Order: sequence, then structure tokens, then C-alpha cells
Amino acid sequence: MASVSKVSILDYFNIVFEGENGKIESNCKSCGTRIQAKRSVTSNFVTHLKRKHPAMYDDFVKRKDMKREGYSSACLHTFATNGGNPRFTLPVTTGAAGGGALGGVGGVGSLEEGGGHRTGVTKFDRHDPRQVLISEAITKMIVHDLQPVSIVENQGFRELLQLLEPRYTPEPQHYIRGQLLPAYAYQAQLATRQAIASAHALSLSLDLWRSQTQTASGYLGVTCHYLASDWQIRSALLACLPLTCSSSVRRVLADFDEVCHSHSVSGRAFCVVADPFPATTTVRPCCLPGFLVPPLLSNRQDDNLTDQGLENGSNAEQWISNGHACNGEDEDWGESWEQGLGVCRVDCFSRSLEQCVREGLCSSPQISSTLSKVARFYNYITSAVPPEKLMQVFEGWMPGGSQDIQDTSTDWAAQHKVLRRLLDSVEFLEEISGPGEMSLSGSERALLRELVDILEPFTEAWDMVHGDAQKDTQPDRHVSISLALPCVLGLRKHLSETSTPHCPALLLGLSQSLERILAPILENPLYITATTLDPQFKLTWSSNPEWHKQVLIGELSKHTRASPQPDLNTDLNSQSQTIPTPAQSPVSSLSRPCKLFSFIKQRPATQAKSLEQELCVYLREEPTDEEALHYWRRKAIDFPLLAQVAKRAFTIPARDTVVENIFSTARRFLLPERGHILPKNLETLIYLKANYKLLWT
Repeated sequence: MASVSKVSILDYFNIVFEGENGKIESNCKSCGTRIQAKRSVTSNFVTHLKRKHPAMYDDFVKRKDMKREGYSSACLHTFATNGGNPRFTLPVTTGAAGGGALGGVGGVGSLEEGGGHRTGVTKFDRHDPRQVLISEAITKMIVHDLQPVSIVENQGFRELLQLLEPRYTPEPQHYIRGQLLPAYAYQAQLATRQAIASAHALSLSLDLWRSQTQTASGYLGVTCHYLASDWQIRSALLACLPLTCSSSVRRVLADFDEVCHSHSVSGRAFCVVADPFPATTTVRPCCLPGFLVPPLLSNRQDDNLTDQGLENGSNAEQWISNGHACNGEDEDWGESWEQGLGVCRVDCFSRSLEQCVREGLCSSPQISSTLSKVARFYNYITSAVPPEKLMQVFEGWMPGGSQDIQDTSTDWAAQHKVLRRLLDSVEFLEEISGPGEMSLSGSERALLRELVDILEPFTEAWDMVHGDAQKDTQPDRHVSISLALPCVLGLRKHLSETSTPHCPALLLGLSQSLERILAPILENPLYITATTLDPQFKLTWSSNPEWHKQVLIGELSKHTRASPQPDLNTDLNSQSQTIPTPAQSPVSSLSRPCKLFSFIKQRPATQAKSLEQELCVYLREEPTDEEALHYWRRKAIDFPLLAQVAKRAFTIPARDTVVENIFSTARRFLLPERGHILPKNLETLIYLKANYKLLWT
């Protein structure tokens, strides 16, 4: 048999540079694209061929198959001698426990460590396309599910791989942790920097999370929200850095500045979303007091999340999230935080809304006992009533999945929806569950009905910002702060018009917290600007349009090219000049004869509109439901000054970031009661999970 020379994916690339530790830079021979990777990790090259040059990729796979000609010949020989029966085309071996079984798990394998038996299956080499793609898929699974890398060493996992693809050689965990994950993180960094470099406008979010139970169990996340060339807002996590309990605010701000500098966003950010640092705050899940599902939670792995722990905040873990401090060990946090971030800092609207609801619920402790009765009934029906009957109550939403259980136990909005559906169908539920199970008096039902009605607009505002999990097809969509001001006005109007004989303390508590936490938004020039530049609102919400118009002009003047930008906005002028403008329509090549066409009046030279003129024309137009950025992309030529500010203002998010949600998911790694050891590569997993779509979509 003629020997086949070694086939390498690098045959399709020209190596232009080779550095230390096997790092290489190569140009694709077909399109010239520069690819950076390590010589030992060739997945970038394989992925490039597969996506951009399918014909070259097929040729590569065929050449690899020719290399395994000996294996293929043996299979074909067996195929022929068995009368063409495809069932016996693989070499048959006797497994250690199979006793001569054909095709069983014990019958197809490799020389395992300590196994003591060989098989006739030829293993892939490390650079085989199939080997590379399976390793990539395993790494993606670890990132997507935040699994520990050690899962690849588990016997059950290896047996599954052996069954699915006997030719695959499982990669050791040190290879995935030390080679694959850093390579993918480096690739994500390159993609992020390239995307941000061409961004029209951007804002930043700063998220903090720290546990006091371990020496190094805190993280700093810096997220960039940028307007891409297609006028779509996208987000990318710039960095996830580990913190220690001794990390001061000065250290955090220094790390934040370093991240901004390394990604070339210093001076380009329009705003930084970071909540203030109160002197003492313990942030915990906001939920309806007493309305918990402990029987369902007891089946979960998060055994520490009991009803008492969630309600009273007695978790062993104390943490800070999105700028909320965990204790008063550093009383200078607040002042240093404000000075370090400057006037460009804004609060996260969704966190402020949640804090408003939390304070309102805490002001009415008498509702806890009634909610506990409803919770017991909820636990009973979800365990005893057939699912097909429950679907009639919950409108297709089944409260039995693990995600639904988690939401219902820690999310006040989800609990409110469950409570509303229970009350709407209370007679039906009593009928199917039996007498005595729902033992609520008339006054208790009236109290719950008032509670549901009072919180209804708050849940609507929450769903507008976060999306309804059951209906929203894009749960990670970008929501700008243009929604904040109308939401606050609607909530204030609702509370002022509501009368409640059974829940007066709740109504008063919500009103006071709204005025203290959310009402300042109504006078904030940035929120006024963002809402007015949203074509669905404009100034229709204003009770004093002339005054708001003057506030708007003052704020717009600060952010147009004619005026210098303060603080983080200093470089926005130079950036705006590099923004590509829409291509002009082609001009006729025929020159206009002066005498022949002298009867045609000359068109007056177009004068640039002032900011006031643009605003006046814009406000005269009727509001439209058109998506804001789509509107401004279409109107950028008509209102260039307004569009310049609009595309910056709409980069400011009104909701939590992706990394903030990942922090909540990753909490289980930081709970010492469960015996977890903090993974060394957790920050890398968080970084890759947050940038999953950027890297693998």
C-alpha cells in the first residue's frame, strides 16, 4: 500500500509569523484572512475552512480519510466477507465484560489506562477535523452550562463518548483548561476589539459580585454596549476579573480603567451604568414575603436557599451585585465610587425598580401570613393535580420545570403572575383539589386581590424591561433607558389613583420608595433626552413641553459636535467624524448647459439646520411605533444632529447585563456549605459564556 504523507490543516495557510509557546499567525491561501492561534490548537483554522471555504474543507477531510486507508481497507474487506452486511463492517472485538458481544460498549474501545485490552479501532490524531470538532463541542458545552472542566475525566462521560464515537480520544482536563479555553478567550478578545473599533457609539456597564465567605471569591465584569455598523445594539463582555475581599474601591476603579484602556474605549464611552454604593446593603433575591416553594426547593441542589434565608437575608453568602455593597467594611466606597466614575454614571433602571418593590413589600409585613397559605396551596396543586388540568390555569406555562421553580422562588414578578392566576381560577382549583385545601377567608382573598392589583403595573414595567419569559422570542434583547421615564410616570399615576382598605401600608411604602428611588429620573436631562428621541414617545408624556424642550436643547447641545464633551465623552467628537455616512445617490454625468437651461431657476443652497430647527421639525411629526434605531437610521440625513445624540443615548441599557445573570447562576460555586471549591478558571468560563454568541454564532 502506498504511504500517504501527513496531512495538516496548515497546508491551506501561509505561516507569516511564529512566536513563543507555539503561537503562529497565518494567512489563508484562498482569501488572505489572518488567523492567530497555537500550533497545538488548530480549531480556528478548521472552523475558518468549514465556514468560508467548504470545498477546501471537503478536500481536507478526504485527504485525512486517505491517510486512514489501512483502516478503511480492513473495513471494506470485512464488509465483503460478510456478504455486504453493513452491520459487521467495524472490526469486532471481545469486551472485557461483554463475553463476545458485537457492537457493545465493551466491544468497541481503545487501550484505556489500566484497561488491559486493545481494539481494532483506529483513533483520530489530535489534528483530525473530527477530533477537533468534538473537542470544540465539549468545550462549548462546558462554557454554555458553566460545568467544571473536570467533567471530562468522569468515567460516565468518557463511556458516553466511547459509545458515540469510538475513534475519538478524550482530551485531558489540563489540555482544555490550559489550551482550549485560553485559545477561545483570546479569539473572543480579538473579535470584541475588532467589533468595538468600528462601533458608532458605546456605553459601558460595571458589575460587581463578591462573597465574604472565601478569600478570593469576587468578580468584576465590564460590559460594552455598542452600536454596530448595521445600526443594531450589541453587547460584549470586555473582561471578567477576580477580586479579593481586600479589594478596595480604588483597586476596582483601577482595574476598570485598565480594561477600558486595553480595549481602546477610554474616552469613547457615552455613559457608565453602575449602581451607587450604599454604606451597608445586603442584596438578596426580591420575592413576595412568605410566598416561597420550600418543598420544591428541597429537591434542588441549592439546599441553602430556604424560605427563611431568602426572606430574612440570612444566607451565609453576602454579596454585592452591580455596585451594591455587601457590608460596611469600607465606608468610603460611596464617595470614592462617585468621584471615580464621575458625572457620566447612571443607575441601572431595572435594579432601581426592583429595589423600589423590595422596600414597598418590606413595609407591609402583615401580608406574609396570607401569602404563606397561598404558597402551601400552590405546592399542593403542583404536586397533586394532573398537568393537563394545571395548564388550563397557567395558560400553557407549567410550574414544574427547574427553571420555573427557580424563578418562582426568587423572582417577585414571576410570583406575582402565579398568584394572579391562582386567584383568577380559585373556584376551579378548589373543585379539582378537594374541599379544605384552599382555606382563605373573604378578607384574605380581598387582601390578595388588592396586592395583585397594586403590583400589576410594576410587573408590566418589569416585563417591558426584561421581557416576558413565556412570550419574548428575544430574551437577551437590548432595552434602552428611553422606557424608564414613561414607566415611572405610569407607576406614580397608578399609585396616586389607587385606594386600598386592606393594604394601606403596602401602598404607602411603594409610593415613598418610588419618590425616593425612581422619581429623580423625571428631572434627569439624560432620561428626558432619551425618551424624547424615542419616536414612540417624543414629548407626548410631558405636562410642561416648553420647559422640557429647553432641558432637551441644553442636553443636546452638550453632546453635539459644536460643544466639547466632559469626562468620558471627550473623544466622541473625533469618533463621530469617522462614522460612515450613507452613500449618496449617483449624480447625472450630463452637464447642464448654461444658456439652454437658463430659464430654470437655480436651486438655493441648502443651509444646515440648527439644533433647535431639527428638534422643532422632529417634534411636529406624529409619534410612530417604529423601532427607535430603525427610525434614526432612516432619519439620520434629515436630523443629523439629533441622530448623533440618539444613537449614543440608546446604547445605555435599562436592564441587567448578561454577565449579571451569569453571576447569579454561578453563585452555587461560591457556597461553602455545599463543599464547592472555587474553580481556577471560573472567570474564563464566565467570560466565554457571556460572549458565547459573539464567538460561536
